[in-house]
Amino acid sequence: MIQNTAKQISARNVLEGLRQGLSRFSGPSRAALIMAETADSPLTVHDPGRLLRGHEPKLHKVFIEDTSWRDNAPDTKAMKPFGQTAWVDPLHLTGLICAGGYSQPLFYQIWFTELHPNMCSTGPTQRWLEHAVWLLAHDFASEGAFFTSASKHALEAFEQHAVRNHIFSEMSRELGRPPQMPLYPILEAVLNVSTTREEGQRPLGKMIFIEPADADQVPWLVRFPENERPYLRNAKHVRKLLLAVERSLRRLVSDGERVLGISGPVNMLPCRLTADFQDRFGFLRLGGRPVCSFVDGAYHSTTRKPNLVVLEEALLESQAGPDQGHDLYQIVCSIVDEARKEGFGCTLLLDPQGSLEPLAGQHLDPPLFLQDPHHLDLAKSLAMLDGALHITGGGDLRAFACLLDGTSVGSEDRSRGARFNSALRFTAMHPGVLAVVVSADAPVFCFQDGVQLNAVCELQHDCELDLDPPTLEQWLEGQ
Repeated sequence: MIQNTAKQISARNVLEGLRQGLSRFSGPSRAALIMAETADSPLTVHDPGRLLRGHEPKLHKVFIEDTSWRDNAPDTKAMKPFGQTAWVDPLHLTGLICAGGYSQPLFYQIWFTELHPNMCSTGPTQRWLEHAVWLLAHDFASEGAFFTSASKHALEAFEQHAVRNHIFSEMSRELGRPPQMPLYPILEAVLNVSTTREEGQRPLGKMIFIEPADADQVPWLVRFPENERPYLRNAKHVRKLLLAVERSLRRLVSDGERVLGISGPVNMLPCRLTADFQDRFGFLRLGGRPVCSFVDGAYHSTTRKPNLVVLEEALLESQAGPDQGHDLYQIVCSIVDEARKEGFGCTLLLDPQGSLEPLAGQHLDPPLFLQDPHHLDLAKSLAMLDGALHITGGGDLRAFACLLDGTSVGSEDRSRGARFNSALRFTAMHPGVLAVVVSADAPVFCFQDGVQLNAVCELQHDCELDLDPPTLEQWLEGQ
């Protein structure tokens, strides 16, 4: 009983560590586990966040109707108890990422988490789940003799390791050998440079990291003498050198240890790793493909783009018609992207029917037609002024610097600013009107009828330890 209890605690610790780590990396996340301890054991389900609900038909088909996962399993008894895992093919469940494997101490386990719509890449999350497989197998191999919470803490702070493991795996596959670039020092240096200011300014520009053997293929503009190449770990020096490539097609080039020089665009190297510094945040790309973003000295999976799907749906359903709704959505996205890029807050008041009376603000006669690129560029600048832009369904900017007022509503949030609550009040008083609020610290909020359309419900987590998890059959019956 003590041994089984320790194993269930280990499973729950790994599950909780995985959930907390992924929540920091990708936003609020859930995790679930299906496992069988021995070749004869029934499958048990650990799903405190009800992540797997809705996937019952596929799980029944894969694990109950088809027993190939058990019948065609490798000989786990012949495996080493530590450090050996046979990976399984992932299940294709809509909206989920999964990874699993067979091992000697834990016959079968498969982990699941959410596929967020704004991920740069699922690769780091995949590596995270694989590490959970490896850690839980090791915990079961110790049979509770060395029970600690080490696995939980390891998974809570695994983001940099997950990014490194994904890059290492992809580069090894592309090169046919392990990369020679020191990936951990590179990842650490990128974060250090991203938080280093030069005369109060955050970094801009791109820096690429190449394999030493690829140096002769780089279109060099400047190549530093070997004895004068700055060390990558000197973040202040590297930050100064980035001034030479700001807002240009030039790139700083490094081999992961030192800065080698300055080049033009390097698109012919498929295994180049690029750190794209964009002032307040940045992106890591491998061969031009996004891996993750970084901000405030940490890596994240997000593309840094707001999820405006609910706004698009609301506009398409508005009486302005689908064509006008789509055009208005494109205009909004362009202004929002500019506000987030330049770091200013603004409010866009969307009036699909053009039914609003003139607002208190600066009116335009004639209105600006925002499908004209020049007019749209002017609107982006006008959005920087205090007050809202009043935009009709036809894409006309009627006024700017508009004041939004209204009576108090129950859904107000005092932790938010004046833009947030003013938009909430105004849309509550004017049905059919939508408002988009961009906060100066990057979040984007959408409102209609006094409701925040893109509000995120806080996930509830079951804190009680289940020492007797249900079998898959019991779990399916309880659906």
